Amino acid sequence: MKKFRKILFLAGALAIFGASCDKEDAIETNDFTEFPSMGLHKYVITVTPIGTTGIADILLTSDYLDRGSITTAGNGIEQDGSYRYYLTHKGRFFSLLYGQGNPGAVTTYRMNASGKLVKTTDFQTETVQVFTKVNDELLLMKVPRSGTETCNLYRIDALKSRIAGSDSINIVKLAANGERAHFTWATQVGDKVFAPYMSIKGCCSDAFGTVYPDSTWIAVLSYPGLKLEKVIRDNRTSYLGAYFNNGLAVTDNGDIYGYSPAAATNSSKYISKNPSAMVRILKGTTEFDKSYFFNVQEKSGGYHIAAQTYLTGSKFLLAMYGEPNAFPATRKMALVDVETQSFAWIKGMPDEILSITAPYNNNTISEDGNTGFIGLNTSTGSWVYAIDIATATATKGLTVEGGKITAITKVDY
Repeated sequence: MKKFRKILFLAGALAIFGASCDKEDAIETNDFTEFPSMGLHKYVITVTPIGTTGIADILLTSDYLDRGSITTAGNGIEQDGSYRYYLTHKGRFFSLLYGQGNPGAVTTYRMNASGKLVKTTDFQTETVQVFTKVNDELLLMKVPRSGTETCNLYRIDALKSRIAGSDSINIVKLAANGERAHFTWATQVGDKVFAPYMSIKGCCSDAFGTVYPDSTWIAVLSYPGLKLEKVIRDNRTSYLGAYFNNGLAVTDNGDIYGYSPAAATNSSKYISKNPSAMVRILKGTTEFDKSYFFNVQEKSGGYHIAAQTYLTGSKFLLAMYGEPNAFPATRKMALVDVETQSFAWIKGMPDEILSITAPYNNNTISEDGNTGFIGLNTSTGSWVYAIDIATATATKGLTVEGGKITAITKVDY
């Protein structure tokens, strides 16, 4: 740990200079200071290019999501590796390499005064499975699926790109049932962090299998102390969220909603008996609201929730698995009101949606709060769709050529 702390501190403070494949004037600035906002923003669209190797994505930028087109041909900033994940915080855009067990590079960018995306630093971290924004920091969690019983947690200063603190949790003791707790994501709730987890075997050629498919757990962590304060439990749903998939969202009024895909398996067979549903924790409490249960599977005609994106008020965008009572690769999009428990399929969407942009960083709501945006990939192309929240109607917006959209983030400057 001391060695890792030293490497991360030095790399964050000094930056790692190297050869660059950037095509957009990406200049290393080493600027760790806060800067006055110009009140502007741009969208960073990450695109996996077609027919390339060694390139995870290309970063493209756009002023608009509701019109126009962009292409990877001769444009953008290349991101190396096989898989990358993205987050924006404090005016910085973070590109995290998933090292598949090896240390992963984190590249930090910001917009310069001309609205160009420029690189500020590279540094190394452990490969992590959970990353989220908390106060002025990033919280990273290395969650082992087998072997070691320790989940390491790292607080990263978002401005200085260096470690600010760390701790660990014994995930076998946390599960306390003979399996291990595997965090699906983490969300800041007031001055605490709520981290839902699934119970998994972590062994026996069935690492993500479980014999506890119909229970729900959320670990409540102090911040910045990262101490386990309690576990919130329920038995009306299965685990919340999914691997690399945030299961919790805090609404404008401070209430917390979580969704369960009801997708627990044992020996590769789906065994959840509870439905795919949404549950609630009222603001200021650390218990599930037993009076609230939104059975989305029933309202939708048998479809399971694949992912959620909070929009505004009590409205959520849901990605549903593309067939009822099944878990295919395709998706269908729906809009729900969690207060009235209304459900509506979104009109104007493509018939076949192969994948969508990652919900955990899809912070793309129009300035007036009336329109949400999401990137969709089909067999015939990739587009950003604008969703009218009031009418649950989508229209085709920005066209993306030369690859598959993986993420859309708004970067302020």
